[in-house]
Amino acid sequence: MPEKRYTKEVVYVDPDFMDLIPFFLESRHNDILNIRECIKRVDLKEAQRLGHGMKGAGGGYGFQEISRIGKGIEEAAKAGNTALIEEALGMLDEYLSVVEVVPGKSEMLD
Repeated sequence: MPEKRYTKEVVYVDPDFMDLIPFFLESRHNDILNIRECIKRVDLKEAQRLGHGMKGAGGGYGFQEISRIGKGIEEAAKAGNTALIEEALGMLDEYLSVVEVVPGKSEMLD
């Protein structure tokens, strides 16, 4: 997964989901901590599972970049590449620090 630098990311989210977004984003911060613990314990199956879940959840809320990063974590864990997992976690941390969530109409989500 190539390293990507973020400056500002705007994500349009269905207004019906806006109340759920703070919890969703906090859960991604927790994923960073949990996956780093998995690496320390050499539990790459769990890291793979968490990456897979992130991949699925991101798109459901309109966060395609989180899905892309989650896929990278899942694939890196499956390959046993902890350096790539760490790189992806750094990307996720950076992304979470700059993402701006804006309520958007459904046609803006396409």
